[in-house]
Amino acid sequence: MDLSEINFIAAVVAAVAAFAFGAVYYTVLAKPWMDAVGTSEEEIKQTRSAVPFVTSFVSLLVMGCVISGHFAYHSDELITTGHALESAGVLWLGFIVTSMATNNAFQAAKAKLTILDSVHWLGVVVIQALVINAF
Repeated sequence: MDLSEINFIAAVVAAVAAFAFGAVYYTVLAKPWMDAVGTSEEEIKQTRSAVPFVTSFVSLLVMGCVISGHFAYHSDELITTGHALESAGVLWLGFIVTSMATNNAFQAAKAKLTILDSVHWLGVVVIQALVINAF
């Protein structure tokens, strides 16, 4: 893949949109997520750090660049909204869900955590694919 074909502006916009989605998603589902993780709001407040948020945003930038590069690689084809959604679904199922399920299984995490986080990441890749495709 030629890095010059990546639309970095689209990747940044997609990362911001996905980050905002995550903020809303985990705000709405905070209690079920804390239950799935086995923590409390008090414990989270005691260990609060910017590191997970920075890591998340950098990860979202990388994902946006990869999706942009994937679309650029297929630029000889018309990438419709349907194709963008299909790519998002395939990338989500093939890489995100499988990796997360494996890691969570070895960590003996509750299935509820895998489901909650997997749905979040589906939203992320769909949002990023749609934003990048719009550029």
